[in-house]
Amino acid sequence: MRNITFLDGGFGSMLQKQGIKLGHNPGLLCLEQPQAVTAIHRMYVEAGANIIYANTFSANRLKLKDTGHSVEEMVTVAIGCARDAVRGSGAKVALDIGPLGQLMRPLGSLTFDECYDIFREMCVAGEQAGADLIAIETMMDLAEARAAVLAAKENTSLPVLVTMTFEESGRTFLGCDAAAAAMVLEGVGADAVGINCSLGPDKMLPALQRMAQHTSLPIAVKLNAGLPDPETGEYSLSPEEYAALLEPILELPVAFVGGCCGTTPDHIRAVKNRFAMRTVKRNDLTPASRVCSARKVVDIDTVRVIGERINPTGKKRFQQALREGDLDYILAQGVAQADAGAEILDVNVGMPQVDEPALMAQVVEGLQGALDLPLQIDSSDPAALESGLRQYCGKAIVNSVNGKAETLNAVLPIVKKYGAAVIGLCMDENGIPESCEARLAIAGRILDAALAHGIPREDVFIDCLTLTVSAQQDQATETLEAVRRVRRELGLHTTLGVSNISFGLPSRQLMNQIFLTMAMEAGLDLPILNPNDKAMMDAVHAARVLLGGKEHLDEYVAAYSGQAAAPVPAGAKEQRSLAELVEKGLKQEARAAARALLETLPPMEIIQQHLIPALDRVGVMFEQGKLFLPQLMNAAETAQGAFDLLREALPASDKPSLGTVVVATVEGDIHDIGKNIAKCILENYGYKVIDLGRDVPPKKVADAVSANGVKLVGLSALMTTTLPSMAKTVALVHDTCPGTKVYCAGAVLTPEYAMQMGADYYAKDAKQGVDIAKEVLNG
Repeated sequence: MRNITFLDGGFGSMLQKQGIKLGHNPGLLCLEQPQAVTAIHRMYVEAGANIIYANTFSANRLKLKDTGHSVEEMVTVAIGCARDAVRGSGAKVALDIGPLGQLMRPLGSLTFDECYDIFREMCVAGEQAGADLIAIETMMDLAEARAAVLAAKENTSLPVLVTMTFEESGRTFLGCDAAAAAMVLEGVGADAVGINCSLGPDKMLPALQRMAQHTSLPIAVKLNAGLPDPETGEYSLSPEEYAALLEPILELPVAFVGGCCGTTPDHIRAVKNRFAMRTVKRNDLTPASRVCSARKVVDIDTVRVIGERINPTGKKRFQQALREGDLDYILAQGVAQADAGAEILDVNVGMPQVDEPALMAQVVEGLQGALDLPLQIDSSDPAALESGLRQYCGKAIVNSVNGKAETLNAVLPIVKKYGAAVIGLCMDENGIPESCEARLAIAGRILDAALAHGIPREDVFIDCLTLTVSAQQDQATETLEAVRRVRRELGLHTTLGVSNISFGLPSRQLMNQIFLTMAMEAGLDLPILNPNDKAMMDAVHAARVLLGGKEHLDEYVAAYSGQAAAPVPAGAKEQRSLAELVEKGLKQEARAAARALLETLPPMEIIQQHLIPALDRVGVMFEQGKLFLPQLMNAAETAQGAFDLLREALPASDKPSLGTVVVATVEGDIHDIGKNIAKCILENYGYKVIDLGRDVPPKKVADAVSANGVKLVGLSALMTTTLPSMAKTVALVHDTCPGTKVYCAGAVLTPEYAMQMGADYYAKDAKQGVDIAKEVLNG
């Protein structure tokens, strides 16, 4: 067993004690006052830190754009300062990589490739400058963290430690689940994962426990020393208090411990004194089959339905949508399957005369922005598989490989690189064997090949292949026996394309349902089917109860109590209301529905009776944790598209104006993602927003309020070091603009702290900001 490795503590807060101006890019201090930077690093080395984070947190091309300095120059100088500090101590130097400060698509404009290239530039410069490892920290977007890990792993030989910032709910600001973060980051090659910044140690234990339950990697912890006093800026936890609160956390397999905002060399010294002889706890993680999106983990612990409808085969309308780039139609297929009970979505966009790799990336991006369900990337083209996996921010399933050595060698390295699970088809160069025995042999070869590529057993699923019973009646029995033996003898989960059984037969639904039932009894747990077929879903729900698990019995009773199990009429087409289309984020269809409503209703009635109630329902689901920020923003943008169309039909005198709100990120804070999201949601509800930007001095906020007669101000901060600036802004607005209300928001804030600063309201998220605006401006 190895001892715990100690990381350094807060750097930005130490720089402030050195008198650095708020809002100044801290990395520039390495050029202006290198001795001061080196002195802070040396203080942490003397306090017992084994790893020092170089002052490169903001040394990316976006944040250096207007400084006149290159990434290579800044990284080289900063690594040099840290190396000077650790010389002779044995401590290591980490290239520190922070978030870029812009949202990635589909929430923002930054593409995966752009994000990746920015991080690649930093990583290459860091290794060349002599960094011993790469520390990616303070990430709120799993897609951004994942891009940084891939950039590091594909362009350097350095180990990578990744920590994200979570709220007390166990999710990031963008809704990423701690368990999903652990799974995805391990999958793309991180060497350690964990949590930094956030709140104090007493608030982060549940999220760290969830991480430890979903990864075999060492855990890293670098938390804040509570919150700063609004007036003095001093943080609430003393060194001894901070160290004591780490005790329960270190019962987890934590291998790296340090501090973030508000922690000082004294905090690190107290932590090391307390835990110097503590060994890292062993992680007795039980291997389990599971997949995930950024926001949802699906355990393969019972029958899980894979929706089959995102596939152009035999679907002319779907093929048309692919050719025309009609993403809304494709997303609607995913939404319909999710609503019907699918838990994983198969995604196949392969057809002649299309760029399948590019199309796969586009569809995956759209689906993961609109839905929480994990995806199954389905293609016979390795380039399309890699394109989809590279874009996908989750742990996907690859559909598929077979027993051919050529296919295994082409696809399995891709599966391993992106941490995916894989389906193995029981066929090879000789076709599909007729006997169960031969299919089992191929399954064994696929398993052996996957293990040889480093893919764990629990991530290998076997498709024993369903053949149509009208042509080969005896093959149904062989398939069912193969399913049974793969589960019993190889211990692998199985999947089948169930509806293949009934091709060419009458009453296909009946045949499909009975075959599905028999297959689930044999051990099938990943059926690929149409979840909109109620008879098939009824069979799944009943099988879950009969196969065990009280929670499934409760689900069954809740779903079927007082209901008659009537089949869905053949060929029936679901018609969604405008409100439903807004809730699902289907932009083109929502505009079309709004245009249709204009034939019978006045535009203001549509806005008041359809659009605003739909946004309110989405907001309630968001507050209940049933939806997350990407869906909230997607719904708001969908409503905005319909609203723009309706506004054109309004007489000038009727154009709605709900009021004006001033928003700003406070002085010293250059992170404006939260403020930008708040602006988007407010505007989509119909408010005019005066956006003052980021790093805004208190006087500029007060002047804007006074000049425009504004009655509500929204202030945002991400960095705890800038909370005193927030308090000063609140006080100045109240002093100079009596009657104006101020609400404060930010991942590091609490309701109590907002009130302590003198704020009139605390907004835990963008939706609550809208609720405050309604109360203040609209009574």
